Amino acid sequence: MTVNDDSFTNWKIREEIAESMIPLIGKLHRERDVTVLLHSRSLVNKSVVSILKTHRFARQIAGAELSVTETMPFLQALTALDLGPSQIDLGMLATTYQADDRGLSVAEFTAEAVAGATGANKIERREPRDVVLYGFGRIGRLVARLLIEKAGSGNGLMLRAIVVRGGGRAAEDLVKRASLLRRDSIHGQFQGTITVDEASSTIVANGNAIKVIYADDPSSLDYTEYGIRDAILIDNTGKWRDREGLSQHLRPGIEKVVLTAPGKGDVPNIVHGVNHDTVKPDEQILSCASCTTNAIVPPLKAMDDEYGVLRGHVETVHSFTNDQNLLDNYHKSERRGRSAPLNMVITETGAASAVAKALPDLKAKISGSSIRVPVPDVSIAILNLQLARETTREDVHDYLREVSLTSPLKRQIDFTTAPDAVSSDFIGSRHASIVDAGALKVDGDNAILYLWYDNEFGYSCQVVRVVQHVSGVEYPTYPATAV
Repeated sequence: MTVNDDSFTNWKIREEIAESMIPLIGKLHRERDVTVLLHSRSLVNKSVVSILKTHRFARQIAGAELSVTETMPFLQALTALDLGPSQIDLGMLATTYQADDRGLSVAEFTAEAVAGATGANKIERREPRDVVLYGFGRIGRLVARLLIEKAGSGNGLMLRAIVVRGGGRAAEDLVKRASLLRRDSIHGQFQGTITVDEASSTIVANGNAIKVIYADDPSSLDYTEYGIRDAILIDNTGKWRDREGLSQHLRPGIEKVVLTAPGKGDVPNIVHGVNHDTVKPDEQILSCASCTTNAIVPPLKAMDDEYGVLRGHVETVHSFTNDQNLLDNYHKSERRGRSAPLNMVITETGAASAVAKALPDLKAKISGSSIRVPVPDVSIAILNLQLARETTREDVHDYLREVSLTSPLKRQIDFTTAPDAVSSDFIGSRHASIVDAGALKVDGDNAILYLWYDNEFGYSCQVVRVVQHVSGVEYPTYPATAV
């Protein structure tokens, strides 16, 4: 038998195993509200090829691929347990089991590793928490996709309504908005089915009935009229950024307001993974900061924790946005009126100043600037840091790789060693930022990190994580990550 025959036979075997994993993963998700992960990447609703590709990510641990033949026994062991709502990482189970020398069986080790999610320890399944989207632009539609995707278990978050401007409602408005949800030039087709009921002003996406409410003034709305109770409202218009303006959303049926832009004044700016645990239970208004703040704060925290940071500068090379003009035209900003797809545009960024809100213990001065460039999505932040001690490129490389795999920041920080990686490779990334290992530079006490980030989708994932946390439906992950 040739090498080619061996490779193909091996592929078919792994393909068959991955295929048999799908119903087990789906059943755990639907019936027990358990999300099966592989090194922080969800395997729920993934295809055979996607499952196999996700396993290849484990090459970044020790240069060896993690095979489905290794993880399948752990998945089978999970199905035999009395599990409650949780997230369980097969990759972490497999790697920690390999390092364990007690001679336990896979079933015994798995039961011990996820004991906090079983029997008397398990969390009871909660009723879905209502969510309302105020605005339905780029971030709004991506957040909608994520909420619909995560509603599969029937628990957690439930998108109940979308509020859009109602003045001069155009013909087929609802159909056109549904079409924008169905197809996206950057992020591709919606994964599922969408129908429109114009008579009831409802979009039905994968069985989720989403009421479309037309209104020009948030203070005129009573959400209880639509059966909405104790909801979290996500404002992705950016029209109001301080507490006074956002308080207009606290209408009947709305309990909390989350802003998808940097908050002003005393509005807390929250970066999930870094300071989400500082949100007070009675806080009704908070911000998810900006996409760039979410991209730089987690790796900045990681570097400060290990090496100390004395000062830093972030330069963001940012994709253009709807705030800019397609062709030269009037704009309130000095340069953003110039054609976005034809120019590099120097502009400001508030990300550096927002660091202080997310990392109040960081004493280093962080400055920042930004250049908008002619790509529609995915940006890169170049983080130039003066460290408190000297180190080497190899040490920082290995440290950040380990952070991306095993630390509490592994959902925020990804890591790539691909030597030919370019911006479009990171469209659809669910991490806040991705460390480009090949571009990393370290010279004594100076480190320069190149951080890719999908400023649309990766940021939307961070927003949903914050909403899950403040809703009480962010379930614990097992095996537990060492802090």
